[in-house]
Amino acid sequence: GIRLAPKEKLEIPVLFMPAEMKFYKAVVVIHVMRENGENWPYVVPAQSNTDLNRSVTVAEDGKTQGILWIYPINGTSEAPQQKSVVIRCQARQRLEQRVELLLIGVLPDATAGPDAGNSAVVDKDESSNAPEVTDGSPATLEFLYELQYQSDEMRSQLESLVGMQLVEKEWDTESRIVTLIFNVVFAPSKPMRNEATVTIQCTAGGLWKFPLVFIATEPEVDDVINIEAVGLNKESIVGFKLTSQTR
Repeated sequence: GIRLAPKEKLEIPVLFMPAEMKFYKAVVVIHVMRENGENWPYVVPAQSNTDLNRSVTVAEDGKTQGILWIYPINGTSEAPQQKSVVIRCQARQRLEQRVELLLIGVLPDATAGPDAGNSAVVDKDESSNAPEVTDGSPATLEFLYELQYQSDEMRSQLESLVGMQLVEKEWDTESRIVTLIFNVVFAPSKPMRNEATVTIQCTAGGLWKFPLVFIATEPEVDDVINIEAVGLNKESIVGFKLTSQTR
C-alpha cells in the first residue's frame, strides 16, 4: 500500500538483532503495481536474462501486472568487541607466544557455513581442501581465521614480521566456549607499535574479532665506541660500519 510518485525514492529499513551466534537468512520482496490496478503493455526483450523474465508478472491478457524485486539478506552474528591482546618484543629479537582466544556462544547444531574465501581452515589435522560443511559436532567444528590490518601501509610493516598458526582447539560443551590456542611469532627489526585484528568465523555460524597490539621496544646497545683524545684542541677520529637490514 505504499504509493510512489515518478522517480521517487523508497527507503526500506532492515533491522538485524541476532539472538544466537549463527547464520540468519531472510528475503525482502518488493512488488510494484499501478495504483489503479490496471495492467500495462510491456514486452521483455529477448536478450534479457532469466532473472528479468521471472521478475515480471504477466496477466492473462499478456500485459504486465506487476514487477517483482527479490533481495536476499544474509545475517552474520558478530560477538562484541574483545579486549586487546598485547604482544611485546625487543627489536632485533624473536618472540614465540601462545595466545588463547575464547569463542563464546558457539552453536554445534548448524550444518552449513559460508564460503571460506582466502581464509584458512584452522583445524590443523585436516587438509586445505577439506569440505566446509560439517555435521555440527564439537569434534568436527571448523573455524576460519584471518589476520587483518588497518591499512596497506601497516600490512607492509607487519606482514613479514608476524606469523600466526593454530596449534590446539578445546571445546567446553557446558559453557559452549571454544578455546583456540595460537602460536604467534613476532620478530621486529626496529621499535614500533602497530595493531591488527584476528577475525575468526565458525562454519556453524558466528564471527569473533580480537584486536592484537604488537609492540617492539628499543633494541640492546650494539657496541660502545671509545674515542681517545690525542691532545688538547686536536680532533680524534674513529670509524665504524652500519649495515642496513633492508634495501
